[in-house]
Amino acid sequence: MPRKPYPSDVSDEEWSLVVPYLTLMTEAAPQREHSLRELFNALRYVIRYGIAWRAMPNDFPPWSAVYQQSQRWLASGCFEALAQDLRALLRLASGRAEEPTAAIIDSRTLRSTPESGTRAGYDGAKRKRGSKVHMAVDTLGHLLALHVTPADVGDRAAVARLAADIQDATGDNVTLAYVDQGYTGEVAADAAAAEGIALHVVKLPEAKRGFVLLPRRWVVERSFAWATRCRRLVKDYERYATTLAGFHVIAFVGYMLKHAAQMV
Repeated sequence: MPRKPYPSDVSDEEWSLVVPYLTLMTEAAPQREHSLRELFNALRYVIRYGIAWRAMPNDFPPWSAVYQQSQRWLASGCFEALAQDLRALLRLASGRAEEPTAAIIDSRTLRSTPESGTRAGYDGAKRKRGSKVHMAVDTLGHLLALHVTPADVGDRAAVARLAADIQDATGDNVTLAYVDQGYTGEVAADAAAAEGIALHVVKLPEAKRGFVLLPRRWVVERSFAWATRCRRLVKDYERYATTLAGFHVIAFVGYMLKHAAQMV
């Protein structure tokens, strides 16, 4: 590598796992001008440190090349496929079945910015204007499904699509989903039941004082905390909701790659 490494750079072990998914064309393709690994490193740098595209360090390929290749990767769905395979690998390594039978569902509201303000909504409960990230993880905290809506879309309204995405990712293997009290009611229960999933509401204790670690529910909260380590995901800086969702998937892929590479 002709430059000094950044902490966000992919390791040799990680690259050996990820390169088959990112090679949309052969390395010898005549239109390729920049190293595929350097393009991926630059994308990870943007997400991890939250810089603008045009603020790309000069020792990376030009920002326009990184942006264009990133859009190709996002459009191809390669990161979703990689996330599914990594999740299965890590589950098998931990002694679990390849596909989970239970999931944890929750949402997180991100404050909008001038770039995302045109599609933002107001979340009255969080008192924020922005976008809402609806996410499902397995009991180890690995990503199952994720999509983005305006913040004024309620959690119950997002259950149908999220449940369908969960079953699509796991081959209709999930039968139970743990949720918080924002998912109570027949609307959410019926939407999940239509996909063969039963919702189990984990309630706060009546005599709550200070922080309370809720059974099962803490797993998805930890997963959201993993995402906030990436500064690009602290707010909604993206013009398109699909880009915000894709960057979340890449962030979780990075986390799973780190653990999978330790087994190589």
